[in-house]
Amino acid sequence: MKIYLVGGAVRDKLLGLSVQDRDYVVVGATPEEMAAKGFKPVGADFPVFLHPATKEEYALARTERKSGRGYKGFTVHAAPDVTLEDDLRRRDLSINAMAEDENGNLVDPFGGAEDLKRGVLRHVSPAFAEDPVRILRVARFAARFAKRGFRVAGDTNALMRAMVASGEVDHLVPERVWEELKRALSEERPSAFFLALRDCGALARLFPEIEALFGVPQPEQHHPEIDTGVHAMLVLDAAARLSGDARVRFAALMHDLGKGTTPKGEWPQHIGHEERGVELTRNFCARFRVPNEYRDLAVLAARYHAHCHRAPELRPGTVLEVLEALDAFRRPERLEQFVAACEADFRGRTGFEDRPYPQAELFRRALAAARAVDAAAVAPANAQGPEVGEKIRQARIAAIRRVTADAADGVE
Repeated sequence: MKIYLVGGAVRDKLLGLSVQDRDYVVVGATPEEMAAKGFKPVGADFPVFLHPATKEEYALARTERKSGRGYKGFTVHAAPDVTLEDDLRRRDLSINAMAEDENGNLVDPFGGAEDLKRGVLRHVSPAFAEDPVRILRVARFAARFAKRGFRVAGDTNALMRAMVASGEVDHLVPERVWEELKRALSEERPSAFFLALRDCGALARLFPEIEALFGVPQPEQHHPEIDTGVHAMLVLDAAARLSGDARVRFAALMHDLGKGTTPKGEWPQHIGHEERGVELTRNFCARFRVPNEYRDLAVLAARYHAHCHRAPELRPGTVLEVLEALDAFRRPERLEQFVAACEADFRGRTGFEDRPYPQAELFRRALAAARAVDAAAVAPANAQGPEVGEKIRQARIAAIRRVTADAADGVE
């Protein structure tokens, strides 16, 4: 029995990054031998065990053979005669197909260390084409290492394009697509995920609403970058700089989907894109079973982002309506998520990256003022039902009017 540290832990050590998770491959062992040493079996599809002390994962060396469509269409073979190289060969990228033995020696049969130095995401073998999830994983690694200058190798991109053309990506289950998308949102430069998918043709198949944004013009005086797809990517990366909350980043990504359905005759204007975007966002979230907390914030950003940008021009009653729609009185954190997504939209334009966005503070002041209204003091003692609600509403509007009049000074 020989044990090797494998995968991401080896890659991240070579990159000088902190290692979060350690996975091990065991060569020359049987499930019975692992159990006899106290390892607890947890693998449903292939033999994986938890170390009795550290609880880290130890998988028996295995090979995989394609037996059907999609990422579950594999037959797994795990036995003592499977070598370490056999196991590494089935992995997606060369940078993930390295191992380290118990003495700290690197085992690198597919040139992963050199690809790390060159900043190349390159597939290990033609077997890459058997699993469509690998397209999403390559795109996610492109997002993770974009600031290090990593790029998808030309032959790997060609293979990914062939997989898209063959219809392999059409067999991805929604939950797995969302899982990879959510993880990509948390990467250092999430736009690289979508651009890598677009480069191989997968964006149009998986996320046609986002693909539809590219090539759609916007008014140049407001959007020097002009192209709506380019804007969407700039907004997403601006959101990544502003917030580590994946829900904010998702809302930023979704906020302008409606512009992809604007009739060409109306370009570069996009009147009514907010409500069109609401419907598209809801359909997107239903298709991929996106959790409600992501969907709800994204819908709010789609519907009200223009309101946030025009905060100084809004009537106090309209500001209150937005706060109520956000459920900000019960959930003030929702307002912070919303204004972060709106600020990302503002900054996601060429030349606007570092400009101030005082509209966010205006909404914060409005909420604070409205929450400070003493309901018992403004409603008559004998008032009932709707009358009480209207009295409170009018008091909140008055409070908002006072603070927004001052806060609006200097807001463009």
